[in-house]
Amino acid sequence: MAGIFSKLKERLTKTRQGFVGKMEQIFSGAGRIDEDLYEELEDVLLQSDVGINTAMKLVEMLRISVKEQKISDRALLKNLLQEHITTLLGEESPLTISDNKPTVYLIVGVNGVGKTTTIGKLAKNLHEQGLKVLLAAGDTFRAAAIEQLEVWGQRAGAEVIKQAEGADPAAVAFDALKAAKSRNMDVLLIDTAGRLHNKVNLMKELSKIKKVIEREVPEAPHEVLLVLDATTGQNALQQVRLFKEAADVTGIILTKLDGTAKGGVILGIRDEADVPVKLIGIGEGAEDLRPFDPKEFARALFDRNEEE
Repeated sequence: MAGIFSKLKERLTKTRQGFVGKMEQIFSGAGRIDEDLYEELEDVLLQSDVGINTAMKLVEMLRISVKEQKISDRALLKNLLQEHITTLLGEESPLTISDNKPTVYLIVGVNGVGKTTTIGKLAKNLHEQGLKVLLAAGDTFRAAAIEQLEVWGQRAGAEVIKQAEGADPAAVAFDALKAAKSRNMDVLLIDTAGRLHNKVNLMKELSKIKKVIEREVPEAPHEVLLVLDATTGQNALQQVRLFKEAADVTGIILTKLDGTAKGGVILGIRDEADVPVKLIGIGEGAEDLRPFDPKEFARALFDRNEEE
């Protein structure tokens, strides 16, 4: 576990330096805990893409705790804020695995977030857990997406159900569901075309795919997972709202956390959109797509031991 924590801490360096580093400058001062301090803190939270509502909520939580505990030493505020951030992130929310096979995950998101790659990594991880995984190439708009999924399928030991480029994605989902049931597969991962969240016809297509899934496996999809790119900051929050409305998103996969100082967006997603973050991507390898542990994340975010 220590190795995993160290890796997470290392990969969150950019967010930690921009987020916690600036906070520590505020908290290390010798002045009083006053409204100026709270305003400075709110500014730092906003710069870290936490979002206005969540930033205000965190500052208010801190203000109340300071008053209730009669705190006057600024140095005590860092640990207090870490506690509030951990609370805000909520409990760990693991992926659902159904007692009845197959468990079906529908993967959605806008163009360019690394959705197909993320599906491949998830398939490999599930396979290594001893689960039989099947992939559905539902992004029929791009031949490259089908080919990319097949490459990942080979790495993960998972077959890919596909049709020709331009085929009906709902038909691909139907074939994959039939195959998953007949072959007694544990998990079916359904890729979908990257779509702009403001394109009504593409959002309607997602609804069609969902209806096909529900008809074939009544309790499915067991998860509708929205892949988000952490580097997009506050735009990610808007994507959550619109995809949640169109596709009943049940969880978030937040990628590229290792390459951004905007990791604070994870707080706004959890707080304002009220959708749990299920997995985070902190690197290129399949092992770098890992379950999101809120307590571990907050600890890694604030742990600056051995840093210059």
